[in-house]
Amino acid sequence: MWQAISHQLSDVLGRPFKIVERQTLEGGDVNECYCVSDGEQRFFLKLNDKEQLVVFETESESLRILNEANCVQVPQYIHVGTCRDKSFLTLNYLPTKKVDDNAGYQLGQQLAKLHLWGEQAEYGFDFDNYVGLTPQPNRWHRRWCRFFAEQRIAWQLQLCEEKGILFGNIDTITSNVIKRLVNHQPKPSLLHGDLWHGNTALTVSGPIIFDPATYWGDRECDIAMTELFGGFPNSFYEGYNSVYPLPPEYQERKELYNLYHILNHCILFGGEYMGQAEYIIAKLNLLDE
Repeated sequence: MWQAISHQLSDVLGRPFKIVERQTLEGGDVNECYCVSDGEQRFFLKLNDKEQLVVFETESESLRILNEANCVQVPQYIHVGTCRDKSFLTLNYLPTKKVDDNAGYQLGQQLAKLHLWGEQAEYGFDFDNYVGLTPQPNRWHRRWCRFFAEQRIAWQLQLCEEKGILFGNIDTITSNVIKRLVNHQPKPSLLHGDLWHGNTALTVSGPIIFDPATYWGDRECDIAMTELFGGFPNSFYEGYNSVYPLPPEYQERKELYNLYHILNHCILFGGEYMGQAEYIIAKLNLLDE
């Protein structure tokens, strides 16, 4: 397998690249992650089952678009391919450490600039992608309330139901999500889409974000997720608001936006996330007829 990867990287780089060093890295709950080197150049490599190739393909395209925005640093795409029963994604390698206060302020400013970048009339993306390994539909829609209700909350509820996890009538919940957002029609912003602290780091060239689940949506979705699992310094929010202040009404929407990710965690991990989802659905009266 490693020889096949070496051959493919040699073709992409236009020079011989033989993997002589391989270090296992922490990569979360989804992929095997490695730093590979030929003794001269290092790359970051994600490895998963062959059928997950499409996940890596959509991730590489998301990284390309985020790079095009040139607002916040993201990994540089090198190559995506398959070998034997595995698929893999190769990116540039950068040593990282935890985001500190100074970098947090800078990252907040950069994310705000990303959310301001570009002109898009609708919500969605040119292709469906993944949040983790969960499919994420991105069909274009003119109304934010319907996009989020149907392609985020209703979609996750359907996936939960397929696994025997029930939270109530999906049509009722979807209708109530629409009602809560019906008067909210924000500027479509290019989102990271899965912005928890584990997908951020500090490099020698500044903060970096990675593992995107990109689409055009309400910027508050990105900010809400930064609060879901904690880990972002207060300076991050100060930096963000210095460029693109959040409206007071954000506080009324953030739990609804985070319900999407909590439902996804119900599918992936179950356990305590089921109780969290039930709590939010009840608190927001999403089952009221």
